[in-house]
Parts: sequence; structure tokens; C-alpha cells
Amino acid sequence: MNDTTPTIPAPARTQAAPRQPVTKAGPLRHAITRHINTLQNDYLTDRPHAVQALARLRRGVGRQATEMPDLWGLVGVEQFHAAWLAERQLPAGETQTLRAEQAAHIAVTLWAVHQQSNRTRRMHVADGPSLGSAVRRLMAGTDADEAIRKRLVRAGAATTLDVMSQRLRDLVVLLRTAEVPLDYGLLAEQLAHWQQPGGPARIRQAWGRSFHAYRAPARPAPQDSTDTATPSESTENNTKEHE
Repeated sequence: MNDTTPTIPAPARTQAAPRQPVTKAGPLRHAITRHINTLQNDYLTDRPHAVQALARLRRGVGRQATEMPDLWGLVGVEQFHAAWLAERQLPAGETQTLRAEQAAHIAVTLWAVHQQSNRTRRMHVADGPSLGSAVRRLMAGTDADEAIRKRLVRAGAATTLDVMSQRLRDLVVLLRTAEVPLDYGLLAEQLAHWQQPGGPARIRQAWGRSFHAYRAPARPAPQDSTDTATPSESTENNTKEHE
């Protein structure tokens, strides 16, 4: 039987950057970054309102933004409108607003799952790992690597936002367990672009590129025991040299 599992696209032969709409930091990315940073700071210091907000946000994972009026004011949409107006000098149109609402809802609720019960490390890092590189960090050269890779492939192959949200949640749970952070401002921006004509292919390509480009930090070389004489040994050797 032929394997019909879609593959992560290989990196392009040239070093050209992805198309501008995928990488440009626009109003939505700025808004979600600021919004999550504020909530995250308060959550890490155990502020009651932030703890309650994250619990409410987690209940919104996998559900339509329009189904969750309880989350109005919690996903950063107000900040998006302010950022859009400041940058473009005119209000966001209906299409831009709808895309931003959907993307913000998915990104912020996923971050709430990612940050759950972690009061010591920030799971949202501005200008931090993108989805592809974060998932690649989970792969440690074990038999589990292929299953992890296929989860990213399935997320990239999603054909609706509902399916995308569920598959991203599966990845976020893995990232939470390993305490691997993610840039949720970037994710929100990518999810908004995903809703544009041709967007799914461009975002899938961006995730694939970051997956392939990731390189684990070099481990420090083990120190040669012959070069680490103790102070007493050094003193003894010097004494013998002068006898």
C-alpha cells in the first residue's frame, strides 16, 4: 500500500527569504506579543486575575471564537485594532478583523495550554522559535522522532481552522511537557495569513523551512582530565621540578 502521508516541504535551493506576508511583523503580531507578555508576567507572579484568565482561555481551545463570548477582552483583539489604527491610520476592514479574531483566538488559547502550571519559564518568547523549529527541538534522535514529525505534517495539511487548532493543540502539549517555548505572536500572524488565498501553502512552506533549518546548539566538548590538575597536584609538581 502506498504511503499517502504528506511531507514537510524541503527547503528551497536558493537562500531567498519567504514571501513578505509570512514573515513581516504586522499589527496582529505586535498586538498578540504585547497582550501575552502582559498576561504571562502576571501569571508568573501568581496574580489571581491572570490565573483565572488562563483557566478561561484554556476552555476555548478548539472552539470557534464566536462561540466563546466569555473570552471577549482576553485574546488581544482590542490591541490588534489599536495597533492596526496606529500603523495604517484607518480602521481594520471586516475581512482583516475576522481573520485577526480567528488567529488571535487560536494563538492565545494555545498559549494558555502551553503555559499551564508553569510559573518559572516563559512559554511565549517574542522573536523566539517558530512552530517548525520548536517541533524540531523535540526530536532527540529516538524512535519517537517520526511520530513527532508526522504531527507537524498533519498540522500543515489541515484544511480548516478547526482541524488546524486541534492538531496544533497536540503539538503544544508536547512542547509544554518538554518546556520548549514558541513565538505566539508569529503564530497568530501566520494563522491570519493562512486564511488568505494561497495562505496554507505559504505557511506550510514557512513551517517546513524553519523545521529543516533548525540546528541544535553545539554541546561543550568534554574537558580532558589530563588538563585539570587539582591545586594540590600542581603544587606537588612544581615542588618536584625545583628539587
